[in-house]
Amino acid sequence: MPLPSIDPAHYDAQLADKVARFKAAFAPFDLPEPAVFASAAQHYRLRAEFRIWHDDGRIDYAMFDPAEPRQPVAIHDFPMAAEPICAAMPRLLAHLQSREVLKHRLFQVDFLATLSGELMISLVYHRALDADWEAAARELAAELGVQLIGRSRKQKIVLERDWVLEQFELNGRHLRYQQFEGSFTQPNGGVNRRMLAWACAQAQGLGGDLLELYCGNGNFTVALAPAFNRVLATEVSKSSVKAADYNLDANAITNVAMVRMASDEISDALARTREFRRMQDIDLDSYNFSTLFVDPPRSGLDAPTVELARGFDHILYISCNPHTLHDNVAALHPTHAITAAAVFDQFPYTQHLECGLLLTRR
Repeated sequence: MPLPSIDPAHYDAQLADKVARFKAAFAPFDLPEPAVFASAAQHYRLRAEFRIWHDDGRIDYAMFDPAEPRQPVAIHDFPMAAEPICAAMPRLLAHLQSREVLKHRLFQVDFLATLSGELMISLVYHRALDADWEAAARELAAELGVQLIGRSRKQKIVLERDWVLEQFELNGRHLRYQQFEGSFTQPNGGVNRRMLAWACAQAQGLGGDLLELYCGNGNFTVALAPAFNRVLATEVSKSSVKAADYNLDANAITNVAMVRMASDEISDALARTREFRRMQDIDLDSYNFSTLFVDPPRSGLDAPTVELARGFDHILYISCNPHTLHDNVAALHPTHAITAAAVFDQFPYTQHLECGLLLTRR
C-alpha cells in the first residue's frame, strides 16, 4: 500500500465509499443500517513510527513506499499525527541534530501520545547505549517534557517510566488507562472513544455475565464491566495482562476476573476438555454467561472460537478486518442474526475499516 495522501476535502467521500462497500458485503446477512463514526480529518493518530535517514551529517524522519522500498521519503509534516506528536517532531529532530551522542547510529523514532496530552518517545539504535547517551537523553526528556526510552539490541533504558496514562470521559465516567511502550493500543483515540460508547450502548439490558476474549489492556473491559454482573476476561500477552490489572484497579472495577489464556484454551476450559492451573481460582460453573465480547486480531476467530460463540445468546464483535468478519458471520448466520451494526473509521485515507456487530441468537 502506498503512503497515504492526506486531503481533508476528500475525506467524506472516501469514508462514504468504504461504508458502501461494507454494506454491500454484508447485505446477504440482512445487515441493519450501520451507525457510522467518522474520524477527525487531521491529528487523529496517537502512534507514529519513523525511520531516521542519515545523509551527509543531516538526519530526517523518513518512511518507505512499498512500491519503492529502497527509496526513503523524507517526512517534514505529518498532519495525521496527534497534535502532541506534531509539536514534538521538529523540536526533537533539532535537538538530535545538535547532539552527536544522541544522533549517532539512531535508526528509528517511535511516538505514543494520549488524548490527555502525555507523550512517550522511544529512540532505537544500532549501537550500545552508554552513560554519556543516558545523560544527554535526560536533558532531552526534560527539555521536551516527555517520557523517553532508549533501545538497542538486548538493551532498554527507561529514564522514568515505560508507559503513559490515558484519561478521558465516557458516559459520565472518568476512565484511566495505562499504556505500555511496545504494547498494542488503539491508534485513533477519538474513534476509540466512540467505539467504547457504541459497545456500551449495545450491552445495556443484556444482563448476566460477560466472557471477553482478546481483552488486551482492558480497553473495552473497563468500559463494559458495569453493564454486567460479572466479567471473565482473557488475554495471552503478559504485558497486556499487567496493564489490564492496573486499569481495572485504577477504575475501581471489582467484578472482573482476569486470566492469561489464549482463545482456544478458554474454549477447552469451558468445554471441560482440559484443566488449566491458571483457572484454579475460577469457578466456571458459577458464571451465567449471556454475552461473548471479541475484538480479535486481523485473522478473526478460528474455528474452535466460532464454535464457542455459537453457545452464547449475544455476540458483541469488534473487527479490524471486514473480510475475516464476513467469514465468521457466515459461519454464525444459521444460529445468530445481526441486530446492530457500526463502522468506525480508525484509519482515514486508507482502505481499512473497523466494524462492530451485535449478533443475537435466532
